[in-house]
Amino acid sequence: MTTPGSLTIRNALIFDGESPDLIEGSISIRDGRITAVGREAEETDTVLDAGGRTVIPGLIDAHFHAYAISLTSSRNETGPLSYSALAGARRLEATLLRGFTAVRDVAGGDIGLANALDEGLYPGPRYFFTGPALSQTGGHGDIRSANQGGCFHGGHMCEVVDGVEDLRRAVRHRFRTGASAIKLMTSGGVVSPVDPIRLPQYSAAEIRVVTEEASRRGSYATAHAYSPEAIRHSVLNGVRCIEHGNLLDVETAQLMAENDVYLVPTLVTYEAMERRGREVGLTEVGAAKNREVLAAGKKAVALARDAGVRIGFGTDLMGELEDEQLAGLRLQCEALGVYGALRSATSTNATLLRRNDLGRITGGSCADLVILDGNPFHEPSILWDESKTRTVIKDGRIISTGALQDAADLPLDVPVA
Repeated sequence: MTTPGSLTIRNALIFDGESPDLIEGSISIRDGRITAVGREAEETDTVLDAGGRTVIPGLIDAHFHAYAISLTSSRNETGPLSYSALAGARRLEATLLRGFTAVRDVAGGDIGLANALDEGLYPGPRYFFTGPALSQTGGHGDIRSANQGGCFHGGHMCEVVDGVEDLRRAVRHRFRTGASAIKLMTSGGVVSPVDPIRLPQYSAAEIRVVTEEASRRGSYATAHAYSPEAIRHSVLNGVRCIEHGNLLDVETAQLMAENDVYLVPTLVTYEAMERRGREVGLTEVGAAKNREVLAAGKKAVALARDAGVRIGFGTDLMGELEDEQLAGLRLQCEALGVYGALRSATSTNATLLRRNDLGRITGGSCADLVILDGNPFHEPSILWDESKTRTVIKDGRIISTGALQDAADLPLDVPVA
């Protein structure tokens, strides 16, 4: 395991993850933790001058897929796991260089990949995973087409599980093997072959056993759901977070707020598939479904905001589309403004993860930070412009500094004079 660092960042404008008012001053870090912020910060042996640039908390992507190496479900699910893990490690390293110091993998991941990251075998963000998402037969996680015979019980990203007792056992197995939350498919999806996108999936009893088991473990269940019908079905049976939610309506947004259910929109994946679907092999059926949810996404975010729903940030990018991750910040800014987007990708996502020591720049928090090339409140594009310089810090150690378009040539763990 890598050793946390000690560092002082001085002459900075600081977005603490929660307040719209930037703080002028320094950040002192010892042993990977922030000890003081502002004019009270003390200098350590290693000092980095931010030159008046803005420091934000390390970004968090709450809808990430390490094993989504392709837009083709069969390749993601049934290819060699060793290959998926190695390719996933590369995806995670690229994510860290973009400034995402934590991710929540909500369909896939396992304790082996998490341990490799924790031990420093591969550079990457803090890694929270659900294990394979749970899908009913013929649901979003069932990769078989209507005319395809044979069995599919599951793969690296999804597992087909039906019935209350089998679901109970599956949830317990995930927590036994290191999962931090549980993922359910409760509506159809864009890339799945046989399920209409709006119809709810799983029975109330099936969802309820998953949410009760997760709650008893001190955790929660999150649900892939697009339509008001599927979202209501999920919320009323104990789900605590909705992924996507593009077809949300006013009444359902109010229900989410009343039950303190988070929304994690994934706006960028639909825009990216609309632009690059042919390039990455999106089927005609998938393209038609994608168009249905693309136009509604920003409207759903606005409805959730107006209802008081806590809104996180996620990307859900698969295969070659992974390089669109920062474009997700652009779309979130268009939907919520810079302040709202930054909160979503920092403190709100951290609270969703139940890690209040992430996503914030305050005493006691983990020293995961990004130094941007300017002030995003004045120039929002610096959040996603890959030609701009950014410095990524994780655990108080400088991971990289430079323009992202040159990141392939950058060493990790950059020494500071």
